[in-house]
Amino acid sequence: MNITYLIIFFLFGIIMGNIYTMIGLRLPNDDAKLFSKSHCDVCYHKLTFLESLPIVSYIFLRGRCPYCHKKIDIKNIIMEIVTGVLFVLSYYTFGLSIDLLIALGVVSLLVIVSVGDLVYMIIPDEVLIFFSGYFIIINYFKLGLMGALEHIFVGLFLFFIMYTIMLLGEKMFKRESLGGGDVKMMFVFGLVLDPIVGSLTIFLGSMLALPISLFMYYKYHNNAIPFGPFLLLAFALLYFMRIDANFIIYLLGL
Repeated sequence: MNITYLIIFFLFGIIMGNIYTMIGLRLPNDDAKLFSKSHCDVCYHKLTFLESLPIVSYIFLRGRCPYCHKKIDIKNIIMEIVTGVLFVLSYYTFGLSIDLLIALGVVSLLVIVSVGDLVYMIIPDEVLIFFSGYFIIINYFKLGLMGALEHIFVGLFLFFIMYTIMLLGEKMFKRESLGGGDVKMMFVFGLVLDPIVGSLTIFLGSMLALPISLFMYYKYHNNAIPFGPFLLLAFALLYFMRIDANFIIYLLGL
């Protein structure tokens, strides 16, 4: 494994992590200046190029805004590092291949949606539409027209499964059980995974979310949490582990 490529992908990842965090925080908030210069979240003073460099600027500024001296939100740095590490993992797992482009798309979707959903509990349609188009184009070049169409049908299948679960949940609990963004996001999953593995993301995402939901109910008597990040984490885990329908059938002894 070429160490130079690992460094390049990490640096590229932290830069994109900075951009993804900005998009994830601004898009759900209807910020018209989506790609405007970075600014302090407290005093809104625009940061210079050096002051907005990923990770380096945080260390150089000692974690504080150079103008109002308030602490810089640590989640920005965390997401930059996480994105960098996941970009490296993408290259390490798939090498320089078309599957690497899919992996980078999965990571990008994970970071952008998780940032916004954790703060606002909203998954913007614009993000889902963009990545739907991204994966459809890659499927066309990787699998041809029929393969791309097949994955579109898988996406519709997963969408209707999640939509049915949402309706049943609303009927049982007499309140909203799933967000519309969670339902629509299943279509994107179908563009990458097969029907069986795509369906498994719902179960695995629920298992990942359950401990957090129980803790929230115990601590605050409210178990409402954003489900999107857990679905996306399950999505990423299954894709990076290269689990497919044949493996699950073998595991079940069918």
